[in-house]
Amino acid sequence: MGFASVEEQLQVLTRGCERIETLDELRAKLEHSRQTNTPLRVKLGLDPTAPDIHLGHTVVLRKMRQFQDLGHKAVLIIGDYTAKIGDPSGRSKTRPVLDNESIARNAKTYFEQAGKVLDTTADKLEIRHNSEWLEPMRFADVLKLAGQMTVGQMLKREDFANRFKSETPIGVHEFLYPLMQGWDSVCIRADVELGGTDQTFNNLVGRDLQRNAGQKPQIVMVMPILVGLDGHEKMSKSLGNYVGVTETPHDLFGKLMSVPDHCMANYFTLLTSIPEPEIRTLVDPARTHPMEAKKRLALEVTASFHSREQAERARGEWEAIHQKSAGAGGLVVPADTPTVTVGRELREANGEILKLKLIVHCGFAASNNEARRLIGERGIQLNGQVIEDPTGTIAIKSGDILQRGKRKFARLQVD
Repeated sequence: MGFASVEEQLQVLTRGCERIETLDELRAKLEHSRQTNTPLRVKLGLDPTAPDIHLGHTVVLRKMRQFQDLGHKAVLIIGDYTAKIGDPSGRSKTRPVLDNESIARNAKTYFEQAGKVLDTTADKLEIRHNSEWLEPMRFADVLKLAGQMTVGQMLKREDFANRFKSETPIGVHEFLYPLMQGWDSVCIRADVELGGTDQTFNNLVGRDLQRNAGQKPQIVMVMPILVGLDGHEKMSKSLGNYVGVTETPHDLFGKLMSVPDHCMANYFTLLTSIPEPEIRTLVDPARTHPMEAKKRLALEVTASFHSREQAERARGEWEAIHQKSAGAGGLVVPADTPTVTVGRELREANGEILKLKLIVHCGFAASNNEARRLIGERGIQLNGQVIEDPTGTIAIKSGDILQRGKRKFARLQVD
């Protein structure tokens, strides 16, 4: 098959990446791939330490799918052997050891769920289990592998360094994990390895081990960690801020409608194929109302795991439940939005009203101080526009919609 030009491929592949080690090497590998008509081997390892994956996991899976669509070979490594240690990345304590039965059960569901994103045809996807090469290793082989890194190098990892400093125990076996993951790259001769920011150290170890083995070092492509629905923490089942890939269209769409506004650009970039200029328009409230942008996001992501028809149906169901009538400027608000009368006695001589007084009068805050805090947090909108400054007055008219956060609305009636 013919490959797209290197620059066309880079335009797709570099989207959303946080770090590429190194871009020049990636460009050279892509050029060699075109000249020899040989696809790159793109590695992603998944340790089956839990039975389900969520949208956070799909960020790297989507990047792998982009490589596939450009003609390259995805090599998905099911870490059935590394799962026995458990990746210490980002951990403040040693992981519990999983039994073989749990690992096998989780591995089966991982492959099924990864197949919702990846092209699973034989010429596009190679499935490997790292027990193939790790289990037969003799103790002498392990010692030889361990000798390729120093304790000082290991302690450069932030999580290890923090645990060492706080005198939190670090098992010697945990030092072996980055080496095992790096050895995976040697054994499958990876050209590229994908991972999240928490995998950067492990991925770079693979480059070192490949050099030591006489191979050309893999390119490391690091993707950002997807923030969860709380808008602050990493998406995680344990934190309850996740969206699972096996959820129904209704639940998937509904959860995505709760994505915080400040996270939407990241979600659009990492979870959809919408062109970046269009994303800039969607996340600009001056050009697209945040509610409409969020519905577009929820629709696109839901359609990527279900059909477009099912996604459209989920959107209709969500609107039927949450949006019944329109307010000022076409802003869609719940039908049961209360009407709040703003009498002359509350307004200034010019007919405007103090912003803090309006917020308190509508019941969105118990005091002026709380109202001031809400404005500082960009939590108050009038007709879909964020109120930026807590000082002074604001002009209002009947039919205007005052909004606090995502769920509190008031329809103003000016006497």
